[in-house]
Amino acid sequence: MADSVPDPGKLRRDPLLLTFVGWTGVVALLFFLLDGHPEWQARVFWAGQPPMDVALAICSWRVARLATGAVRRFWLVLAAVGMLFAIGDTCQTILTFTPGTWTTTGGSVQTVCFGIGLTSVVVAMLAHPHPTRSGRERLGFWLDSATVLAAGGVVAWCLLATPGEYSQPQLLAVIAATGVSITAAFAAIKMILSGNAPMHTAAAIPMIGSAVVMSIGLFLSPETDTAVSPFVYLVCFLPTLLINSGPRIQLFLAGADRTNAFGQRRRKPYSLLPYGAMVVAFGALIVVLPGGVNARLWGVVAGLVLICGLVAARQLVAFHDNSALIDQLREHEIRLRHQAHFDGLTGLANRTHFHDQVAHALSTPTARVSVLLVDLDGFKSVNDTMGHAAGDALLLAVADRLRASIRATDLPARLGGDEFAVLLPDCTAAEASQTAERILAALTVPEQIEGIPVRAAASIGVADATPGSDVTSLLRDADLAMYTAKRQGTNTWLRHAPEMTHTPS
Repeated sequence: MADSVPDPGKLRRDPLLLTFVGWTGVVALLFFLLDGHPEWQARVFWAGQPPMDVALAICSWRVARLATGAVRRFWLVLAAVGMLFAIGDTCQTILTFTPGTWTTTGGSVQTVCFGIGLTSVVVAMLAHPHPTRSGRERLGFWLDSATVLAAGGVVAWCLLATPGEYSQPQLLAVIAATGVSITAAFAAIKMILSGNAPMHTAAAIPMIGSAVVMSIGLFLSPETDTAVSPFVYLVCFLPTLLINSGPRIQLFLAGADRTNAFGQRRRKPYSLLPYGAMVVAFGALIVVLPGGVNARLWGVVAGLVLICGLVAARQLVAFHDNSALIDQLREHEIRLRHQAHFDGLTGLANRTHFHDQVAHALSTPTARVSVLLVDLDGFKSVNDTMGHAAGDALLLAVADRLRASIRATDLPARLGGDEFAVLLPDCTAAEASQTAERILAALTVPEQIEGIPVRAAASIGVADATPGSDVTSLLRDADLAMYTAKRQGTNTWLRHAPEMTHTPS
């Protein structure tokens, strides 16, 4: 299912999205107006969070009501997470307004609520089911995801492996938060690559963007009780706007077209993300090379080696997939060729293939070629009285008896309905007559169909090729002989040739 892009004009005029943007604008304005008063900037930062958290919970819950199955579970989790965020941020807001206590980092209650909420979202994304696919496809998917995760780890290492830039507590906090952010990004990429994300692409983009901006904010956020630029506060607050926009966009789309908003999307047969991860890792290597041989460089080199190994493994999986695909295509080609040349019910050659083979046999001027046309008598009455299943069973029995009555080099065919034919290459007139007699004798034996003996009475016309014969003239002669035999009745065969009009069996 291809994602349909929402009308940008309608989204821009959505009242709730405008409210989110307006609220963020008010908070941003206060950051700048209160520049130089870090305690009040921190209070504004925390006080601006709970209303957005409640909106996140409400929008997610409303989306869940429109969804079913695993998609519904995902949005219910997100609704619960919104309430957890609201509880944690409300407690932190109250704590920040306590005289003498203000901080830009969360307290114990806010940290616990935030940690549980973010972990729940990550688990929900990781646990979201894949579309059904083969083991090799699942392996390739995980290799792609792991490659992207490794690239994120390389970038994080470049930023963190700088001695003396962070105090030990802050360094540990940044490392932990970075790990969570990378894991969240990995989970999001996992859903995107799987083609089975529980949300529309238009809703996923701002939510993934919130994780990116949040990671940037982690590196910009100050130590406790340290004044910083209003821009830093704004960057730290933007993820709240972005993560709220996702559920609102999803709700907007689901209200307009529920099927396309939640429908499964076809996964692309390839992904460029692993190659992008290699580019990122090489870029990081170029950045750290001027610093000489140090922990930064060794970490980037190790990450690059890991990424190259994962991409190589992915290529091996792709080669196996391509080999399997080629085998499937060959099997499909053989199946199509068989369907084009043979009758679906009896497995005999069809009319087109039979004509081609007769033309090929006649292409040799000295070849002795004969053709038999076999038409069943009374087949319609079998269909009418016993049903089409009985008629099909009779046709199958006739096909088996044709095969048993001819040589390995002869070609039996079903031309359509109850009309059969046999190509007899390198066959004398006497041998053709003997073949016709064998077929008639085989058809006189009744076939047991649904416990009832049914005899396949038939009329056979035989025609021998003469110099200058073509497919049309040879089959016309056989057809004339067959209809003459049918007029005579009583299970006969007739030969049509220039030297004789007919020969009774």
